[in-house]
Amino acid sequence: MYKLEIKLILTVIIATMMSSCETKDSKILSDKTNSIYSEKVDSIISLMTLDEKIGQLNLPATGPITTGSSKSTDVVEKIKEGKIGVLFNLKDPKNIYEVQKIAVEKSRLGIPLIFGMDVIHGFKTTFPIPLGLSCSWDLEMIEKTAKIARSEASANGINWTFSPMVDISRDPRWGRVSEGNGEDPYLGSEIARAMVRGYQQNDLSANNTLMACVKHFALYGAVEAGRDYNTVDMSRIRMYNEYLPPYKVAIEEGVGSVMVAFNEIDGVPATGNKWLLTDLLRDDWGFDGFVVSDYTGIYEMMEHGMGDEYMVTSLALKAGLDMDMAGDSPHIDVAYIKQLKGALDQGKISMEHIDRAVGRVLKAKFQLGLFDDPYKYCSLERAKQETYTQKNRDYARLVGAESMVLLKNKNQLSPLKKSGTISVIGPLAKASNNMPGTWSVSTDHEKAISVWDGLKESVGDQVNLLYAKGSNITKDLDLEKRVTMFGKDIPRDGRTDQQLLNEAIAVANKSDVIIATIGESSEFSGESSSRTNLKIPDVQKDLLNALLKTGKPVVLVLFTGRPLNIVEENKKVPAILNAWFPGSEAGLSISDVLFGDVNPSGKLTMTFPRNVGQLPLFYNHKNTGRPLGNSEGKFEKFKSNYLDVRNEPLYPFGYGLSYTTFKYGDLTLDKTSITKNDELKVSVDITNTGDYDGKEIAQLYIRDVVGTVTRPVRELKGFQKIFIKKGETVTVTFNISVEDLKFYNSNLDFVAEPGVFQVAIAPSSDFEFKKSFELID
Repeated sequence: MYKLEIKLILTVIIATMMSSCETKDSKILSDKTNSIYSEKVDSIISLMTLDEKIGQLNLPATGPITTGSSKSTDVVEKIKEGKIGVLFNLKDPKNIYEVQKIAVEKSRLGIPLIFGMDVIHGFKTTFPIPLGLSCSWDLEMIEKTAKIARSEASANGINWTFSPMVDISRDPRWGRVSEGNGEDPYLGSEIARAMVRGYQQNDLSANNTLMACVKHFALYGAVEAGRDYNTVDMSRIRMYNEYLPPYKVAIEEGVGSVMVAFNEIDGVPATGNKWLLTDLLRDDWGFDGFVVSDYTGIYEMMEHGMGDEYMVTSLALKAGLDMDMAGDSPHIDVAYIKQLKGALDQGKISMEHIDRAVGRVLKAKFQLGLFDDPYKYCSLERAKQETYTQKNRDYARLVGAESMVLLKNKNQLSPLKKSGTISVIGPLAKASNNMPGTWSVSTDHEKAISVWDGLKESVGDQVNLLYAKGSNITKDLDLEKRVTMFGKDIPRDGRTDQQLLNEAIAVANKSDVIIATIGESSEFSGESSSRTNLKIPDVQKDLLNALLKTGKPVVLVLFTGRPLNIVEENKKVPAILNAWFPGSEAGLSISDVLFGDVNPSGKLTMTFPRNVGQLPLFYNHKNTGRPLGNSEGKFEKFKSNYLDVRNEPLYPFGYGLSYTTFKYGDLTLDKTSITKNDELKVSVDITNTGDYDGKEIAQLYIRDVVGTVTRPVRELKGFQKIFIKKGETVTVTFNISVEDLKFYNSNLDFVAEPGVFQVAIAPSSDFEFKKSFELID
């Protein structure tokens, strides 16, 4: 009788809530709607026991859940008891329906579950890894990939994604650069905005959208030594100007949730950092969603030296961490569900702290419309119709091609002719399961299209294709096991390295052109995949050198999840196409570019170093008091340079070639000075001087010449990706306002200081400023 009464009260609450919230602002709920959420959430909280409240904060790490009375699991029992609020890594709509039914019909209050997943760069239809995708510089395309991902994921029962990852990083030793958007805060911010829009679509209550989760808050991309899970230490002024902007933009765009980083900030782990999670995120930025830890993040604060299990759980909750991910695991003894009740008894936290966190989680469930219809995402028919469709796959094929970066093309070796004999050689030629790249947890990897299969499908009847593996991924068997995990193994060939090499040379000698499919396997990058050696693996370098010695033209199709040190390859190989990991249609995307059906237009969003000793390396650095200046490339004693390697990178930020060529004219400014109420128009004519139609990414850079604090040598402030027919000239114009000139000063005030600014529109970050204007107070 009591259970029936509770559910009746809850039903009335829900009905009132939904009738009052039919109209929402696209990004930020109105004060009136927020008030209604608060009122109804408080009503539900008043009905909950302490165990049920703590249960809403519990996101356990679970494997497959078997439902049904005969095969009930511990997780199922906890759901019935109201001790789980969210689940992740379930992806079958039928199973999600059954689990949701347990929560709604078998628990005391019937509060529905949220179902989350790492939908990072696609669901079944997989797009290029995020670093590769960012090299398209195409915000509309990037947003559409998020739309397709949310459509497929939501059709399969998912309503929450742990994406986008917007960490700025300048150190490719860190494997997780593959998940981010590179080194620049402006470009990273624009991509963050596009991804949140693509996932959430201004209406979280629709059954075809996902609640996004911006991560990893904050500064995770700056881990020391490029080693994952390591510490971060930097000044506030650097945080605000270089690392925080993409997170802030995601908050402004209305992202529904935030995931906390593993690293510490100012000596306090982000998981328990009140300045980060409350003072900055909520008080300064106005975030009103919920905050979730990363995997076992609360427990890990003990290893950081923040106290015992009661101290770290209390620290996290009071700091503003609402949800505990993976704390409720058999091998973990520290979790909200295990310690919060004791912490409350000990007076370390208050009921107000718990209710505040619970309220944020319940509010998200209202926003997602789960109280109105908890089964809204569980349509088998929709899952069948909207998942991995040919239309989605065709788009993934296009995106894969648009994201590739042509690094070298001596004597216009590419595009290749669809004739003659072409050998496809390398350990990644038939590795279909590696093509989607890291963090592709919902992909059917065996359905991904390998380079070999893509070439056969595209040009097989016109070209005599030959194949040889040539080598294994690496000589080191233990290392190979570590970089081909999660079902992405590349069966190791039992022949000796020399036997594999001999076969490859014999095949190469029969061909007109060699396509060398070489580089990292997909798990060489990603989480817990830091490297100190950024060169192509040893045995593959031997293979490539042997192929070059045949005298045949070689096109290197480079697979990587990070910038690599390919100084030797840049000297020796006539053509290099950086394919990253292009996604589920990889082989077709690569074929399209190699044979010129798509003219490559991608440009680097992360600098390629000459040497790991240069790292971290990035274009928008500060000057020193002893810069090399015009002596770049030459050693000069008592200047800021190295004894053994030149300062400048192998390939700079913004760099990328095309099968055609573009000529930039002189920069034009419509005025030489502006006030804080003016705009400056900056224009340049770009002419396609080559033999192909193509796309060019024009990049706007400025430099604040004199400031109250030191300013970068150049900063990206805009970009346009434009299509130009061969022989055509297009005028590209940017508007610069005072907002583009602002930065955080030593008081952390966001200001534009009067003075001289240099300006340029260029094809990459490697240029010299020739024009300037003045901001007048």
